[in-house]
Amino acid sequence: MPGFLSTAGTTILCAHGGQATSPAPNLRVKVMGQPVLLQPVSLLVSGCTNPPPPVNTGPCISATNLTGALRLKVMGLPVLLQDSQGLCTPTGTPVTVIPTQTRVKGM
Repeated sequence: MPGFLSTAGTTILCAHGGQATSPAPNLRVKVMGQPVLLQPVSLLVSGCTNPPPPVNTGPCISATNLTGALRLKVMGLPVLLQDSQGLCTPTGTPVTVIPTQTRVKGM
């Protein structure tokens, strides 16, 4: 499905309110001055409020995106879209993408 491209300025949250950011955004392609995010790069999660063991599994540390754009690639890697699916580690909970740019769509 088509969706807006995710950039370094896109808000990506874990299920517990932690903010996910890319440690290495692609600096070659930018949308509205922000680098686009690519699929195989894991996101780092900070500020997760999930309780540590023995109460629960502990806070989310990273998020891996399982899907990306099928037709749009940067340097051979799929671009992340607003509807890209991702899971956090170690909790296994999904991430929520809140798009910030509404100019460029990909498929």
